[in-house]
Amino acid sequence: MTIKEYPQQQLAAQPIGYWTRAAADLVIGGLRTALAEEQLTQPHWWTLNHIAATPDHWTREALTGKLAPFDDQDTDFEALYADLTARGWLTEADDHLTLTEAGEAGRLRAHDRNAKVHAAMREGIDDAAYAATINTLRRLVANLGGNGDLP
Repeated sequence: MTIKEYPQQQLAAQPIGYWTRAAADLVIGGLRTALAEEQLTQPHWWTLNHIAATPDHWTREALTGKLAPFDDQDTDFEALYADLTARGWLTEADDHLTLTEAGEAGRLRAHDRNAKVHAAMREGIDDAAYAATINTLRRLVANLGGNGDLP
């Protein structure tokens, strides 16, 4: 893919809101489409990853508290946990959540699908340019009173 080059002065005059919205819509849309192939939503994905990273650590209440601030889909997390349990992907013992083998297999399939979206997004963008973009966006967020720390 070829993209037209523009002078720095012209790029610096571009509206950041337009470009961040366009990028966010395409990235999130691509990820949601990939996850939908596994009948998953982004909150499913976040849940699977958090539980996989620290098995037997998360309670429903704690994980919901961690993930809900990122949710823009009005997710019913209790229904989400019930869905993952009904699939045989999630178990709960002593109020702590753990993925089953089937849950980990599903998470890995979803990861592979998401990796294709990330690869397409990062095509032609090296790590230094990507990191510089993230740092610029972090600064913009902080400048506007938001939290510029990494999530």
